[in-house]
Amino acid sequence: MAGEKMKKQFFIYLGMLALIASFGSGLVIGGELMRKKYLAQEEINQRRDNTDLSIVFEAWKRLNDKFVGKLPEDKNMVYGMVKGMTNELGDPYTAFFEPEKAKQFKEDLKGSFEGIGAEIGISNNMLTIISPIEDTPAAKAGLRPGDKILKIDNEETANLELDEAISRIRGKKDTPVKLLVMSEEDSIPREVEIIRSVIDVKSVKWEMKEEDTAYIRLAGFSEDTVAEFTNIAWDIKESKAKKIILDVRGNPGGYLDIAVDIASFFLPKNTLVVKEDFGGKKPANNYKTVYRPVLDNYPLVVIIDQGSASASEILAGALSEQKRAKLVGAKTYGKGSVQEFIPFESGATLKVTVAEWLTPKGKSINKEGINPDIEVKITAEDIKEKRDPQLEKAIEEIKNL
Repeated sequence: MAGEKMKKQFFIYLGMLALIASFGSGLVIGGELMRKKYLAQEEINQRRDNTDLSIVFEAWKRLNDKFVGKLPEDKNMVYGMVKGMTNELGDPYTAFFEPEKAKQFKEDLKGSFEGIGAEIGISNNMLTIISPIEDTPAAKAGLRPGDKILKIDNEETANLELDEAISRIRGKKDTPVKLLVMSEEDSIPREVEIIRSVIDVKSVKWEMKEEDTAYIRLAGFSEDTVAEFTNIAWDIKESKAKKIILDVRGNPGGYLDIAVDIASFFLPKNTLVVKEDFGGKKPANNYKTVYRPVLDNYPLVVIIDQGSASASEILAGALSEQKRAKLVGAKTYGKGSVQEFIPFESGATLKVTVAEWLTPKGKSINKEGINPDIEVKITAEDIKEKRDPQLEKAIEEIKNL
């Protein structure tokens, strides 16, 4: 299952701080292949008549002939060229990863990794905490959604690419990293030192709230989420629960297929969940629920916040627009683009943004986010006093459904 899904579109990435950000499809790897495949230039030029790619090959030759210093390995020169192309696109989610980082990313998808346990992205051209994962060093250190990361170990982040910043923040367990961060409520930046740890993400759990309300905490959409959610769904069916609160706050996303599967627990079979829009390059794809719903007769409230991104936004948007749930909390992050992963023979991978997600009614999620039906903010004082007004409001609302 994991192998099949890796070939499909994947969302995130926003990039968990211990998860990395990107992947895709390729060019030629290695200097020897580069020289052997000069003829490929002719094919490319036929497709791009107005683009003179001879400068690439000429620059390659001149650098090899004239550079006075030690040249990198041929493959690293090629990697650098590909990175230059992805950087020029100005899209933080389109990126190239060398073999070691590509391998690291695949390991992270299994749900366990080493780092601080937070998800980051680029917001308003600044490195931003999207969400700390609960019960991780990042959460315990007080990092909050929306915090801007100004420095990593005393180095400014203004000129760092997303994947490079993530690489510097993640690291071996029991090692420290210093972050200079600033939130909207701060008058001055604050420095936070965090000791990295092994992050084992539990994607879903549940408990009873009040006498008749099942509270489900959905933290991500990973390989084992559907199996875990299925067990929980049947536990709820056998419990005294008559209503459900689904909490996707701080959920960075994950596999599209998993998001559609989770929607299938609450929506009738063949109900539209999300549209995949390719900008006119090819027909849109419609993703619909595929199973008989197990929890369709339970009143539902979904809690969202600015840390809800990608797949969690798709799920919330579908449940809302299909009139299945009321949304409580804060506007979501707005990560609604689709990345396709194409591996190279060398083990390197390119992640390319190929489409955008639209809600069932055609609303763009990307950079727009999903608005709650009832807005409830959490302040720094709430966090300090360990209050959760969003959950309190969700409990209040579910009583009326």
